[in-house]
Amino acid sequence: MNPLKPARLGIGIISAGKVGAVLGAALRAAGHAIVGVHAVSEASKTRAEALLPGVPVLTIPEIVERSEVVLLAVPDDALPSLVKGLAETKAWQQGQIVLHTSGRHGTDVLAPAKECGAIGLAIHPAMTFTGLSLDLTRLKTTSFGVTGPAPFLPIAQALAVEMGGEPVQIAEGDRVLYHTALAHASNHLVTITGQSLQILRSIGVEDPARYLEPLLRASLDNALSAGENALTGPVARGDAHTVAAHAQTLAGFAVEEEAGDISSAYLALARATAERAHRRGALTGEQYNSVLAALTVN
Repeated sequence: MNPLKPARLGIGIISAGKVGAVLGAALRAAGHAIVGVHAVSEASKTRAEALLPGVPVLTIPEIVERSEVVLLAVPDDALPSLVKGLAETKAWQQGQIVLHTSGRHGTDVLAPAKECGAIGLAIHPAMTFTGLSLDLTRLKTTSFGVTGPAPFLPIAQALAVEMGGEPVQIAEGDRVLYHTALAHASNHLVTITGQSLQILRSIGVEDPARYLEPLLRASLDNALSAGENALTGPVARGDAHTVAAHAQTLAGFAVEEEAGDISSAYLALARATAERAHRRGALTGEQYNSVLAALTVN
């Protein structure tokens, strides 16, 4: 048998959140049997019905008992106690594959299950989920950070491929740093966009999202293709007077709109941008110092 084409497996999903339900649907489409799903909230139950029709909603112990593979799609902080609790009740089975979707954790978090004879693997899709069927299409261009012991890593890699993604091996000790990079890029992009929308809305721009969309899409595309060589704007040009005007204006805006987070974020990111531009030679020492001085708001 091709090691990158696992046999049909009986997979249980804990839980039917946005990630679990979508990955369950993708694995089902790949030919695996979803033996049960854990869903508590009405939103989770509705999601399970939509993405996993006909799959029974079971308790966690029932899912672990019936499954060859248990997919743990729970929040990062809930994962350790769940794994430990199931180990204490001797729920884990010899040879059972325990797979989690946490970006932060590797397989060390699954130690209680592994001590019971289970095989621990980590498989994290590097995308944001809506919990809708459109996510299944997005998986086709998604990379999965996979971690596990060498003899069993091909299982995680194969499952990622079957869901349409590309497996990328992440070392156990690098999982937190890996997850930090993704959170920094994705989560903070949302925050920055929200802050910019707030500013535009405050000056009367009726549809700030539409106004920003071409700029944001072009900036992201350029950054992904050209890296930091795509950087434009007053910091990259060393336009210290413009940077100073931004900083002073945002200081006033922070008071008027109770939006101190925007001023703080702008100052911190402008400094970081200047530092990185200076290190790669895009700003001279004089330009760099002028920009830093401009960011000192009195």
